[in-house]
Amino acid sequence: MRRRPNYVAGAGSLVWLFLVGLPLYVMLAATLRTRQDYAENGPVSLPDTFTLDNYSRAFDSGFGQYFFNTLVVTACVIGIVLLLVPPLAYAIVRSRGRTTSAIFRLFLLGLAIPAQAVIVPMFYLISEAGLYDNLLGVILPTAAFCLPMSALILSGAMRDISPELYEAMAMDGASPRRMFFQLVLPLSRGGVSTIVVFSALQAWNGFLFPLVLTQSDSTKVVTLGLYNFQTAHGIDIPGLLGAVVLSMVPILLVYLFARRALVQGLMGVGGK
Repeated sequence: MRRRPNYVAGAGSLVWLFLVGLPLYVMLAATLRTRQDYAENGPVSLPDTFTLDNYSRAFDSGFGQYFFNTLVVTACVIGIVLLLVPPLAYAIVRSRGRTTSAIFRLFLLGLAIPAQAVIVPMFYLISEAGLYDNLLGVILPTAAFCLPMSALILSGAMRDISPELYEAMAMDGASPRRMFFQLVLPLSRGGVSTIVVFSALQAWNGFLFPLVLTQSDSTKVVTLGLYNFQTAHGIDIPGLLGAVVLSMVPILLVYLFARRALVQGLMGVGGK
């Protein structure tokens, strides 16, 4: 039997598309307009003339340095997470001791501690370590706050590996190290991809740690560099939105290529 079209659902989809598409249009259209055109005709109107000056002005204001600093912070945070979390999650999943279970629960308490609650002691700790106004002083606390969630995600993915596979490799005389590299890591690629995307998002969009732990222009990141478009006389909205679009491109590409692995990894958080 032929189904009747669902006009209510279609109308709702159009409304949702409008609500999502309008802000994107306003943002992208503003980056192609002059400040005078934007001020005179408003944000919703079509541009009178198209220009790329907003993007070039973003780089002229030092955005290129901020962009590079953010890339360094993001790459280092991902590296630290990939170095520490897979062995930690493997030990959590394979260990049957109460001590490991208790340590894991204590480790997960980090999920309940917001960064705002520890920013003052973090500032003193970073300053005493001589890392204030240094990218390393931003990398370390950012990576530390990524570890609890990343360990939870990856341990959930590793619990989905069948125990029979471990037993088969053990019968072949495989050591725990060999099991980790030849069995666990290949079968946990979805979880590993998830923690990479999660860590990249946290590092790229980080604001609090760079705001408090850096000061000079040479260590600013993208989220702080957007302040350069605000002056005592107003805000350069087209230039600001141009910088926002440029800052969105890398992390948007990461998400587009890894979105399936991200969803699959988050679905496995609870384990079996």
